[in-house]
Amino acid sequence: MREPLALFLLIPFSLCACAPKAEAPPPAMLALDCAQPFEALAAKITALPHLAPPSHAPGEPYTFYSTEDGHTSYLITEKGAPGHPAIMMQTAQGGDVVTTGCPYGSPKGYKQLLAYLDSLKTWARR
Repeated sequence: MREPLALFLLIPFSLCACAPKAEAPPPAMLALDCAQPFEALAAKITALPHLAPPSHAPGEPYTFYSTEDGHTSYLITEKGAPGHPAIMMQTAQGGDVVTTGCPYGSPKGYKQLLAYLDSLKTWARR
């Protein structure tokens, strides 16, 4: 008589093993806080979990960092880039790409950098 009771007690444990796992929440993006110094904000971005390996095109004076899900990208300028130092962020929102940033350097160079990023959005849609 104890054997059926033992089997009955094992049923809930076997059901738990088959339950689907909850989906992981999407990685949190880091909002840009332009009150922080360039180096501090850049370090926070590069230390974020769930970033894809950085992308650096040969000859380009900046590095792109994107979340693994592709919804958020950061651009960190290097010496020689227009507007350096500057950090920009692009987020995918409702089928559009929104660009924000922190212009620590030349306003004219920052506008040039913004125009460059906007040209990439146009190119990607074609």
